[in-house]
Amino acid sequence: MNKKNLIAAGLIVGSVMLSSFAFYAYQILYTPNILVDQESQLFAIYDGTTFEEVRNELYDRRIINDAVSFSLLAKLKRYDENVKPGLYELKSNMSNTEAINMLRAGLQTPVKLTFSTARKIEELAGKMTTTIQMDSTDLAPLLSSDSVASAYGFNQETFISMFLPNTYEVYWTISEKELLDRMKKEYDKYWTVERKAKAEEIGLTPEEITTVASIVNAETNFADEAPTIAGVYLNRLDRGYKLQADPTLKFAMNNFEIRRILNKDKEFDSPYNTYKYAGLPPGPINMPSISMIEAVLNYEDHNYLYFCAKDDFSGYHVFAKTLVEHNINARKFQNALDLQRIYR
Repeated sequence: MNKKNLIAAGLIVGSVMLSSFAFYAYQILYTPNILVDQESQLFAIYDGTTFEEVRNELYDRRIINDAVSFSLLAKLKRYDENVKPGLYELKSNMSNTEAINMLRAGLQTPVKLTFSTARKIEELAGKMTTTIQMDSTDLAPLLSSDSVASAYGFNQETFISMFLPNTYEVYWTISEKELLDRMKKEYDKYWTVERKAKAEEIGLTPEEITTVASIVNAETNFADEAPTIAGVYLNRLDRGYKLQADPTLKFAMNNFEIRRILNKDKEFDSPYNTYKYAGLPPGPINMPSISMIEAVLNYEDHNYLYFCAKDDFSGYHVFAKTLVEHNINARKFQNALDLQRIYR
């Protein structure tokens, strides 16, 4: 074979090799390798996870088709040296480039953190960590810490009022401090100038409004009568009457199953016993819903000073302006309890 033929053959072989390399490079970079012909999935990477563990889990779960090409590009992009924890949405038919760029940049998919009413602040640790990486045992001590409460402008009795039941978008890797900071930010956002002005007009602080709302929250499940009940308690506070709220006594006794308050219960010594002590208890007796806080801020202006559960056990209440009226209503309810053999 002459020299020209050798050069031509070499060019042909080189061209084929170059084309093959270019084709393979293109495949590595741009052809689908993630969840090929499958639905999108969420993929969690925990703190301390190595690249090898990430790759192996992706392959074992059949999220990636070709582990070799994924590993090669990950190392070229130095993702193997910079694994970031988080919850990521790996989409159907993603390329290695798309997936690795997302993982390397730590572009997490937010999760929804939802919590509703709770009786005590310690219950929040479990409720707030169901959809995030955080362990409830790491959050719980912070919720019961006087110094943490103080750092956010509360005390241990009022700290629960900082947490507004709602649904929030957060990152799966959110830290304890970041979570508490977020809750304080949402609290400050809720307590606008207008709402603070309403509270001031009522004569209460935002924390005290929440305390009243927590009592209303424990009294009724019905939004339509919540402003009426709020008005009763605000009237009693305004006149210097003891609130005499059954839910505060149940909270004080740490017994929420009681259906019938007895006279001896009213002697239970606790600052939360509003039969024994005038004014508001030291803090909320639960974490009220936002609608209950709104019910207090927009209370019904009336002359009622008393209310009692209806004797039909509907959950609604009957209201009275005088003690004589109230005693009649209360006797009807007591008789209904007797007929149902409810003595405690």
